[in-house]
Amino acid sequence: MKELLTQSVFFGVVISLLCYEIGLWVKKKTKLAIANPLLIAVLLIVGFLLLFDIDYEVYEKGAGYISFFLTPATVSLAIPLYRKLTLLRRYPKAILGGIGAGVLTAMVSIFLMSLAFELNHQQYVTLLPKSITTAIGMGVSDKMGGVMTITVVAISITGIMGNIVAETLCRIFRIEEPIAKGLAIGTASHAMGTAKAMELGEVEGAMSSLSIVVAGIMTVVTVSIFANFI
Repeated sequence: MKELLTQSVFFGVVISLLCYEIGLWVKKKTKLAIANPLLIAVLLIVGFLLLFDIDYEVYEKGAGYISFFLTPATVSLAIPLYRKLTLLRRYPKAILGGIGAGVLTAMVSIFLMSLAFELNHQQYVTLLPKSITTAIGMGVSDKMGGVMTITVVAISITGIMGNIVAETLCRIFRIEEPIAKGLAIGTASHAMGTAKAMELGEVEGAMSSLSIVVAGIMTVVTVSIFANFI
C-alpha cells in the first residue's frame, strides 16, 4: 500500500486536496470557527503520513506543485481592492497608518518574545516575517539567514489563528468599522485572514487585500532594521 501511494507523482496533490475538501465539509457541517479547513487538512495529512510511515520528502514531491499557484492566488486578491480603490484615495493616511502600526506591533512582539525565550539570531529572523504572506515571507527569511521551512510554519499558524479568532476579536473589542476590520485582519494574518475578511464583507475583503501588499512591503523594510537587534 505504501509503495503504491508513494510511487505516484500525484500522491501529494491528491492527498492535499482530499484533506482540504474534508476540512471544507466539516466547516460547512459544524459552522464552528475552530473548524478551519486548512487546520483540519494539516492535521489529517500529518496523521496520514504518520500512519503509513511516509517521509515528508516523498509527500512534498507531489504537493510542491500546489505551491506554483501561491503567487497567482496572492495577486488575484488585488481584484476586490480595485473595486474599492476609492476608499484608499479617500482615507490614505488612516489606512497606511493603521497598516504601519500593525507591522510595527508584529516586529516588536517577535523581538520581545525572542528576548524572553532567549532565541538566537537565526531563530529570531526566522519568525520576523510571520505576519506576511508566504510568497513574500519565504524570500525575506532566506535573505536574512532564517530557516524558510520554519518561517512557512509560523506564517501558516499565524494565518490559521487569524482566520479562527478574527471575527470574535472584532466583536470583543467592538470594532464595527469595515475598513478597520479589514486592515487589522489583513495586516495580522495575511491571505488566510483575508479569506475570513471576505466572508465578513466586500469592504473588509478589499482592505484586507490591500493590507497584504502594503504590510509585505513595510515588513521587508522593517525586518532589515529589526534583524540587527538580536
